[in-house]
Amino acid sequence: MTESNQQSTGKYQLKIKVCGLTQMNQIPELVSMNVDFLGFIFYGKSPRYVLNHLNTEDISKIPHQGKAGVFVNENIDQIVALSEKADLNFIQLHGDENPDFILELKHKLNAGIEIIKVIRIGGQDSEELQKIINDQPLTVSYLLFDTDSKAFGGTGKTFNWNILNEIEIPFPYFLSGGISLENADDITNLDQKPFALDINSKFEIEPGIKDVEKIKKLMLNQ
Repeated sequence: MTESNQQSTGKYQLKIKVCGLTQMNQIPELVSMNVDFLGFIFYGKSPRYVLNHLNTEDISKIPHQGKAGVFVNENIDQIVALSEKADLNFIQLHGDENPDFILELKHKLNAGIEIIKVIRIGGQDSEELQKIINDQPLTVSYLLFDTDSKAFGGTGKTFNWNILNEIEIPFPYFLSGGISLENADDITNLDQKPFALDINSKFEIEPGIKDVEKIKKLMLNQ
């Protein structure tokens, strides 16, 4: 993280990931604001499906080291192919990918590409959640906690963050699921702070079109 971004994200130096990007004209401004991660959704059922708006060559030319591709129960070879064509730095697995899938994917990805595994939080108790976390292979670099939904994210709904205080989290993690200007301060109640905030629908004008002014305000307030 740059020095300016350390200052702008304040007390915990939280990194910021803006997910669901579809508009190329918004990306240079986000890059200039020192947004740490740019999220592109490669899931055809999402209203923010990036390939409806940009092609892989467009994404590959973006001068940023935090380009994350979001995949949901996708074929391994397809993930690898898209990661190479779009020059992705991170692969975010948002579906039901098991440890064997993750190990095989890591083996096939270009060296240096890191894996973010999403854990969708719904009706689990802390014991169930801990088991899911403990089962993750060490080839995972980060976890991401999101609200469970049939749409695999982007709902704007928040899960009960208190459950994160009842478990041990051995990986740095992204916090996602309905993060907004109104609830971002509640992160101070978490014992283990997130590595980064993953923001999406609460910082949009409409799906895929971001409210850049709101994002600036979040980064100044953190």
